Amino acid sequence: MAVATTMRLGALALAVGLLGGCGKAVQADAVPAADAAADREPDEKGEKDPLLSEARVPHVEVAEAFVTASTPADNLDSPASWTAPDGKRWVIATAKKSGGLVVFDGDDGERLRTVGGKGAAPGQMDRPNGIAVVGDLALVVERDNHRVQAFSLPDFTSVAVFGADDLKQPYGLWAHGKDGGIEVIVSDNYMLGADQETVPALAELGQRFRRYQLRPDGNGWAATLVQAFGDTTEAGAIRIAESVYGDADNDRLLLAEEDVATGTRLREYGLADGSYRGRDIGAGLYKAQAEGIALLACADGSGYWIGTDQFKDRSVFHVFDRRTLAHVGAFAGKVTANTDGVWMDARGDARFPQGVFYALHDDQAVAAFDWRDVARSLQLAECAR
Repeated sequence: MAVATTMRLGALALAVGLLGGCGKAVQADAVPAADAAADREPDEKGEKDPLLSEARVPHVEVAEAFVTASTPADNLDSPASWTAPDGKRWVIATAKKSGGLVVFDGDDGERLRTVGGKGAAPGQMDRPNGIAVVGDLALVVERDNHRVQAFSLPDFTSVAVFGADDLKQPYGLWAHGKDGGIEVIVSDNYMLGADQETVPALAELGQRFRRYQLRPDGNGWAATLVQAFGDTTEAGAIRIAESVYGDADNDRLLLAEEDVATGTRLREYGLADGSYRGRDIGAGLYKAQAEGIALLACADGSGYWIGTDQFKDRSVFHVFDRRTLAHVGAFAGKVTANTDGVWMDARGDARFPQGVFYALHDDQAVAAFDWRDVARSLQLAECAR
């Protein structure tokens, strides 16, 4: 039976502060040891950072179309794009340290503004991490508020807050239109111990993901918890959970297993029932850590999955066939490194006729790749529109 966790919120306007465009990089302030420990993610426990320069990962190099100005003080994590009413493309990135959202011009990387700020009230955020855009709604996971918050676009008004009664330490999410509303699947990377870094026993991993249904209710949006799921077998369990992405046309959910000790890779689950399909993708290909996932879905049913291999000095992006999940190649940028979230925007415009792939760069900037350059370098078929 579905468990109601509905919160109805009236529209609350956010103060929007204008910031300068692509200026000089901001130097990160010194971080106290206690704060630095709190900032660590559960996947940041390795004694040595993996480096692409030391690994043997076949790939081609693709130059970035742009990289935004660096702002280390924001501690950026994940991007998502949206088409404004005037046709311009926005890229919205979560800022874990400052507790807000940073908005960039999606065609040239100019920083346009920030919204929100650290706090627990509607419109504020605490450690925003994953983000997804569906229609005119941006959905943001807040790790330290243990919730998901929905913002209407373009005004960034908070229209729903949900999940606080269920989620323990959420990180990533994927959302899509379903049944007249929006289905949202959230990863919940709850851990054990005082340092919250110990993976629970397999039997306790059955709630690694939670499925919600959002519906408009006249005063905003109402959220209902529909399912908690996660495989608890040695083969299918997700020990360290963050990135999640679905393909409704193929009833497929790809989940990143970030636990290097287990073997970092992508696991295939069923989208409809949340069960492990018994197939892993990228086992043996990922050398650093499986991170952000994106999908280029073409109109004829073809397309490509893009999965991040998170090397500290330069990220590798593995590309898989949408239907078969066969590996078709890998690419890296000239500078893009240590990537967390990614986002594929398939919409063509004058700047990016075949779409654009966005990737976080080293917690401080957003990199953009013209998909024409990626497709040409890997000899990929053009996406039917």
